Amino acid sequence: MPVSQWQYVNKVYKNRLKPLEIYPGVFFAMRGGVIMKLDVNKMVKIAVLAALGIVLMLALRFPLIPSAPHLEYDPADIPILIGGFMFGPVAGLVITVIVSFIQAVTVSAQSGWIGFVMHIIASGTLVLVASLIYKKVRTLKGAIISLVAGSLAMILIMIPANLYFAPKFGIPYEVVKAGLTVSVIPFNIIKTVLTSVLTMLIYKPLGRAFKRINL
Repeated sequence: MPVSQWQYVNKVYKNRLKPLEIYPGVFFAMRGGVIMKLDVNKMVKIAVLAALGIVLMLALRFPLIPSAPHLEYDPADIPILIGGFMFGPVAGLVITVIVSFIQAVTVSAQSGWIGFVMHIIASGTLVLVASLIYKKVRTLKGAIISLVAGSLAMILIMIPANLYFAPKFGIPYEVVKAGLTVSVIPFNIIKTVLTSVLTMLIYKPLGRAFKRINL
């Protein structure tokens, strides 16, 4: 067994888990009589996608609406969606929280906890709706439907989210309300279209790349 797997088993023992069976990259452990499957390969892939989302979020940011330069697009939702498609909605939400936290303490530090929560609401809604649908219909048609549904859900949920959270930055409610149709909604439409198209283009090649490098 590779050293890394032995190290993982030792870690499992330290956490008072009792491994029952070991297969390449997959561990079974028991806690309180409940058998748990610990898929190292899956965890590595999720970590890679989270790291990719962080890199994209930090390295590539630009405004989409000239009148609202504070609304910046970044492609971090692409690996988040891919994670949701590959491993389900829970994995997608985990990646969302990781990327949102790093964003909140770096490029969006001025937004504080409000920006963190709003990012989770936006990206979390997108990946949750899309991955739930794709989990049931794993076809090209299902992918398209899931991305359209997730995009619509995100666009809609961000209307009340902006009305509630934006005034906490000191922006008058009426100004926020007026800005919905001229900046927020157009921004989210363009953002979700770009993200959906790029996800469709990258999803399969990235999956094949994972297989080639044994991830």
